[in-house]
Amino acid sequence: MTLKTTKLRDAISMVLAVSATTLMGSGVAFAQDTSSDQDSTTTLDRIEVTGSRIPRAEIENEQPIITISRAQIEEQGFSSVADILQNLTSAGSPAISRADALSSGESVGGYYIDLRNLGANRTLVLLNGKRLGVDTNGLQDLSQVPMSAIERIEVLKDGASSIYGSDAIAGVVNVITRRNFEGAEFNGYIGAFDEGEAKQNYSVTLGASNDRGGITVSAEYAKDDPVYGKNREFSKYGNSPDLPYDGWSLVSQNGLWLGNVNDAGDFTDPSCASGLCTLDKGSDPRNPANYHDITAAEQANANEQMMVQTGIERKSLFTSAYYDITDTIRFTTDIGYNRRTTDQQIAGYPGQYYYGLVSADSYFNPNPTAGDAYWLRRFWEVPRTTQSQLDTFRVTLGLEGTLEFGEDRLWNWDVGFLSNENTVNKTGRGDAYLPSLQASIGPSFYNAETGRVECGTAANPIPFGGAYGAGECMPFNPFLPYGEAGDGSLGDTALQTYLFPEYHDHGKTKTTDYTANLAGTLFSLPAGDLGLAVGIEHRREQGRFVPDAVNQTAQSTGLPATTTAGSYELDEAYVELEIPVLADVPGAKELTFNVASRYSDYSNFGDTINNKFQMRWRPMDGLLVRATYADGFRAPAINDLYGGTGGSYEFYTDPCAVGQPGNGGAACTAAGVPADYVQIGQAGAPCTTYPCQTGYQFTNGSNPNLTAEMATSKTAGIVWSPNFADGLSFSLDWYNVKIEQSIVSDSVDNILRDCYVAGVTSRCEGIVRNADGVITDMFYGLTNAGGTETEGYDFGVNYRMPETSFGQFTINWQSSYVSKYDTLADNAPETRWEGNVGYPGVFRVRSNLGVNWEMGDYSISYMARYYSGMKEGCTTDVRKPCDTPDHLDVYGAADPLNYTGSNTFSDLQFSVKLPWNATASLGANNIFDHAGPQMFSQPNSSFAYYGGFDIGRFWYMKYQQRF
Repeated sequence: MTLKTTKLRDAISMVLAVSATTLMGSGVAFAQDTSSDQDSTTTLDRIEVTGSRIPRAEIENEQPIITISRAQIEEQGFSSVADILQNLTSAGSPAISRADALSSGESVGGYYIDLRNLGANRTLVLLNGKRLGVDTNGLQDLSQVPMSAIERIEVLKDGASSIYGSDAIAGVVNVITRRNFEGAEFNGYIGAFDEGEAKQNYSVTLGASNDRGGITVSAEYAKDDPVYGKNREFSKYGNSPDLPYDGWSLVSQNGLWLGNVNDAGDFTDPSCASGLCTLDKGSDPRNPANYHDITAAEQANANEQMMVQTGIERKSLFTSAYYDITDTIRFTTDIGYNRRTTDQQIAGYPGQYYYGLVSADSYFNPNPTAGDAYWLRRFWEVPRTTQSQLDTFRVTLGLEGTLEFGEDRLWNWDVGFLSNENTVNKTGRGDAYLPSLQASIGPSFYNAETGRVECGTAANPIPFGGAYGAGECMPFNPFLPYGEAGDGSLGDTALQTYLFPEYHDHGKTKTTDYTANLAGTLFSLPAGDLGLAVGIEHRREQGRFVPDAVNQTAQSTGLPATTTAGSYELDEAYVELEIPVLADVPGAKELTFNVASRYSDYSNFGDTINNKFQMRWRPMDGLLVRATYADGFRAPAINDLYGGTGGSYEFYTDPCAVGQPGNGGAACTAAGVPADYVQIGQAGAPCTTYPCQTGYQFTNGSNPNLTAEMATSKTAGIVWSPNFADGLSFSLDWYNVKIEQSIVSDSVDNILRDCYVAGVTSRCEGIVRNADGVITDMFYGLTNAGGTETEGYDFGVNYRMPETSFGQFTINWQSSYVSKYDTLADNAPETRWEGNVGYPGVFRVRSNLGVNWEMGDYSISYMARYYSGMKEGCTTDVRKPCDTPDHLDVYGAADPLNYTGSNTFSDLQFSVKLPWNATASLGANNIFDHAGPQMFSQPNSSFAYYGGFDIGRFWYMKYQQRF
């Protein structure tokens, strides 16, 4: 028996569209010698697919798997694995969307996939059948997988915890790389939006093999330019071009003087009528007469400095190799290195007086005799930037082989080792260092000898400077507008250095995994062989994320955070049986049951057993009926258990405010909220749009007592390949997934709604209000509570039409219909399940229609991506649409909604094969430049636009040269 022959390679290429056997656990293929006089002649015996450990000869349509081949990848105009997967109809909202510029933390900057809207941490991602490494949040970053190395992607839309363990609740994505590649291949990809932002991707793949082994090496470089809010219609105006200045912030780059207060607490109004005074441009900021009421146009449009999409750069090297030690034992290894650098920018920080008042002894105080001055000033000159650099080093080592028992019993075995280490370094700037800020607005005076304003007093001066030892203090004038020169101007780069140092966060996670598997057939039954797979696994997860010491001690205007650090281990064992019951009898060409069970013992929360039952029934040729019932679980991540506390300035809607459902209600009254209370946003200004961002920092944290989430998933479906049309197949699958004891990070809106509208008193703990009713502090941590249930249908049509004189057409139509997506906030008896179908991301219908035409060396590919309409809560702003003002929520409270129409984005690509063994392509994503609707709830985004939609027309060119 040999493991590598030309005939074996050709056979696998025909069946699976791959060019080589794949790694153990994802696709080990062995051949059986059927010739006594030609030792090199073999035939394909059995292979293994995602979702099962038992190799088998018949694989087509056994489970609800979508396979994306390399050819299909090349027909699309996307340059990352995540972008391709995000366009699956079963994909949910983009996790940590690149359009959510205000996101922060360890995971920001990565690519993640979320199936069924159940969360990216409930979709297991495998690389050649083995887990990707995770960060402390339990997220698996797809950016570490180079496009050039991919042979195909298999997406199992079913629970598979009995086979793979934790996280495989919504499904499994298995990225399978090229192995038996021979020769050389160069790929170049360049493209740009109509507005000019570019993307590029270049890769080289080299491969060589002989009768004993082979090696494939892929190197890739990719870069996406950032996209700024000022360059898109949906974001450049703040919220909407139809609503001038809507969404702009009072805390502007022009600065505000709000009045003065003396030591006795007596307040003195500033000079302008509104009390929100900004300086006349070009005038003396020390003269109270030079201030006027701030106008709407002088407020801050933060979107001008924010990125709609972050910039990203990737450098990857991936190597796969194997060597046949003997005819029945093979050594395999994968070695990968990836560096992902993400650049993120948001508007300069909205500096405010609660970090310190401008001293009565400050040279810049407009009314020093009245005491210290209240101020507001956005630090426009120094936008907040974060560069996240993730280095991934991955090694897998394995031995795999076959054991032969008797004449027909062939058993596959493998043992393997995995080490996946992620190191993240984040560098941020734009948050003021509080000791420097407070000193800069403290006492200061004009030094006639030096001709400048300096800190301290003439009698006790403080050495001027502060840039890394050049001095101790530099004065800052927060009343001097952006672009105005003068003493204390933030346009001074030395002052910027003094106030805004760099901050450095560092993290490291490591996954170590040992596996052993054995699979084969026990004996023959009348309907076929009884298959068995057994295996054991030991895995260790370690993680640490250390924020900058300044942020740990809350000494900057940035969000405070403390160290996350911890580890856990687990031991697992599984068994899987393939039981053929009937074969080739009337009404049952096949009836097979597959059962699996996995025992998992975790060092942090205990043990769990998860089972899976699957049925396949082929009543006749061309028709398959399949069904599955599976348990699933997700173990708490390191950050869930051992994470530090963090802070955030949340957007929320206060139910107790005027015009909201809880206003005047018993719970709000009991909390001391006045009936005329208006929600207060940043700068202490009344909110006019909702959700509204608080000016007070809220706190969140982890919980070391969390247990695993538990889930059940059920699927049932049919696959029909009618015999009257070769190449035509239909599939229809029903699914239901229910998750209980979810690990949830409460949202501020959910807590407030449950407390003040639903009357769940336990949810009111941790809400702190001042005497005016304003929420000044709030803690929202993690807990095992509530749940999620989703249900729906997947429908697919594939048709490769007969070839004609005018070419050959292939049609691929995939659709997903969500009939239910309900969530339960907690386990309180009075809490009700709430429906979420139709909200952004949870589309009632997603559908992709792909049409491909080929004729000789030419091909054209077209895809239409359809999203059904969406709904969002209405705002109190009567200028904004609200077509269902009388809608009630599940508690009978007013819940006005606005509905938007459906959206379709179209992609087109033209390709030609060139005589010198090359292929050139020209295409456009969103070729009709379609834009989605304004969404004032800012779903999966920091803008009034759904973060999962295209942001413009993107043109690209691709060139592939094979040697």
